[in-house]
Amino acid sequence: MSALTALHLRDFRSYTALELMLDTRPVVLFGANGAGKTNILEAISFLAPGRGMRRVPLDAPVRQDCDSKAWGVHAVLQLDGTDETFDLGTGLDAHTRTRRVRIDGQNAKAGALADLLRLVWLTPAQDRLFAGPRGARLRFFDRLTLSLHPEHGRNATHYERAMRDRQRLLDEGGADPGWLEACERQMATAGAAIMRARADTIAHLQVEINARNDSAFPQADLQLEALYDDAPLCGDDNLAEALAQVFLSARNRDGAAGRALCGPHKANLQVIWRAKAMPAALSSTGEQKALLIGLTLAHARAVATTKDTPAPLVLLDEACAHLDAGRRAALIDEVCAMKGQGWLTGTDQHLFDAFGDRAQLFEISPGQACKIE
Repeated sequence: MSALTALHLRDFRSYTALELMLDTRPVVLFGANGAGKTNILEAISFLAPGRGMRRVPLDAPVRQDCDSKAWGVHAVLQLDGTDETFDLGTGLDAHTRTRRVRIDGQNAKAGALADLLRLVWLTPAQDRLFAGPRGARLRFFDRLTLSLHPEHGRNATHYERAMRDRQRLLDEGGADPGWLEACERQMATAGAAIMRARADTIAHLQVEINARNDSAFPQADLQLEALYDDAPLCGDDNLAEALAQVFLSARNRDGAAGRALCGPHKANLQVIWRAKAMPAALSSTGEQKALLIGLTLAHARAVATTKDTPAPLVLLDEACAHLDAGRRAALIDEVCAMKGQGWLTGTDQHLFDAFGDRAQLFEISPGQACKIE
């Protein structure tokens, strides 16, 4: 099992210093609201590339009144199926104000963390994801895609940079058609890679969802809505060329609007509750939570079964809220069956009784954690 066997925080959020010594079983953090449970999960989320589960600036996690104005997270990672361990460290450098990453004591790029550790997380902020803005759903889905396709983030960066350059040229009247075409070619190449990765992610998720007919969590059907009003693209043949033609034909419209109105950045994830043939957005709060948990668990299984990909750690913040006892027990059984360590939070220890001795429990109070033996 991929698992953290030690976690150390320094000047991170509410923690001056925190040290957790762990085994490979799931980890339960319980305590009152505001005690600091989510802060621990956020610290773990920085052991992956990006801005963490809260998507904040790098200086946001620094503990208030911290003299150094820096924070650090260190963990020992044991890889699935081996006794091999890695020392992972990251944090905000007090002098350069940039993020530093170290692997086994050596400086590394943030992207190198993804070669060793994948993360899947679910937070209360996502509870109304299906009924919320399209952009939030697309960001959520792109994070799922990134776990299966690490190059997805790089392609998204290239696409967005080329899109900004193209828009600047359009705002200036498109006086340099050669440069404009070059930007659209860059958008098309990166956009085609983005679309393929998303399609592959949906296929992997659907396989895992379909394999659980008896799951306590409702099965979902996933699809990305057509990307373009006038030229929906299907298939894989000459996809980049087709995209380039779409961008070419949209120049006047995009120039007048001041933004690109078509492209992979406009995709919309649709989630349908299969048994009711009903959009997830129309379901109750509890039903949406169950659908979201089912999708998250399917994603974790998809990552774990992908060749040459480490099994993910699964961070579930307040996931048991709005779940009845039967679904809580089912969630706990799923977490215990995973190839990657699960981390769960909740306000009440009794929410996790179904774990028995299959988990390690910590009571969280402001600034500290006490292991329950």
